[in-house]
Amino acid sequence: MSIITKKSETFLKKYLNNASPTGHESSGQKLWLDYLKPYVDEYHIDNYGTAYGVINPNHKYKVVIEGHADEISWYINHISDDGFMNVVRNGGSDHLIAPSKRVNIHTKKGVVQGVFGWPAIHVRRGADAKLTPTLENIFIDVGAKDKAEVLEMGIHVGSVVTFEDEMMILNKQYYVGRALDNRMGGFCVAEVARLLKENKKKLPFGLYIVNAVQEEVGLRGAEMITQTIKPNVAIVTDVTHDTSTPLMNKKNLGDVKAGKGPSVTYAPAVHNKLLDLIIDTAEKKKIPFQREASSRRTGTDTDAFAYSNGGVPAALISLPLRYMHTTVEMAHKDDVENVIKLIYESILKIKNNHNWKYF
Repeated sequence: MSIITKKSETFLKKYLNNASPTGHESSGQKLWLDYLKPYVDEYHIDNYGTAYGVINPNHKYKVVIEGHADEISWYINHISDDGFMNVVRNGGSDHLIAPSKRVNIHTKKGVVQGVFGWPAIHVRRGADAKLTPTLENIFIDVGAKDKAEVLEMGIHVGSVVTFEDEMMILNKQYYVGRALDNRMGGFCVAEVARLLKENKKKLPFGLYIVNAVQEEVGLRGAEMITQTIKPNVAIVTDVTHDTSTPLMNKKNLGDVKAGKGPSVTYAPAVHNKLLDLIIDTAEKKKIPFQREASSRRTGTDTDAFAYSNGGVPAALISLPLRYMHTTVEMAHKDDVENVIKLIYESILKIKNNHNWKYF
């Protein structure tokens, strides 16, 4: 029986379809908080938009479960006299997938629709036959006759651009869309809060359910919020690469496949005792999981939590994802459920006097 309800999935679709680009996450955070509020005792938003709910806010011992809210996007960087626009990245946006994509340009006047244009195959001959998209040559067309008309639409240098793409369910098994990285993590931690409430679980600590901003540009939201909360322990959820698809190198990237369960990561920032607790929980509760290793850093908010406040025991539970940072990111529905289960069951094993010292 699925633990994700119809109400949850309705929220997930609305949440994924909403645009929350790095630095402009407010609309998505409002949706997330509205969903979370019935399951927490209080909630807060910091100065840069990281949102979090708290269960048992008066406990001194603090446990964080966290996902990040932001998605990759573009900034308008130049507007030509004839009304075409060049962009720069906001996060790890992929210039190779941009041509022919529909976009939304976010302005104070509302959303302006546009497209990433590209020369037709018929005219790419001779030296132009090998023309490929680069950050320097991709451009946006909003159908304006000149720069003045672009500006009249409310578009300016610094306007944020997101791809126009909505969530779908593929073969009844996969959630597909843009920004599963990592609003799916925000969904999972909110579902943990819902299950705790509905199952009437009493925790011996304060639980902070965090949806952090600005991960895509350097883990900045987590860096800020960990100084605010000062947690005793943190479990972070993010996405990882499904390496079973074509053009992926398993020897370099690890062997992870969608549908086989969440992945746990071995890395210097990952606390061994907390990782052992998570793995023991998965084995006892028969939750499928996979393993991978990260050299030096995980590249996720785990690093920001681990290396803060004198060292916070932190671990990473990842959702296998196909085609990361594209408009067709794919996550298996079973993996989403098992991420939720693994976080839920793991926090039930944490004590308010847990000894995390290595020896």
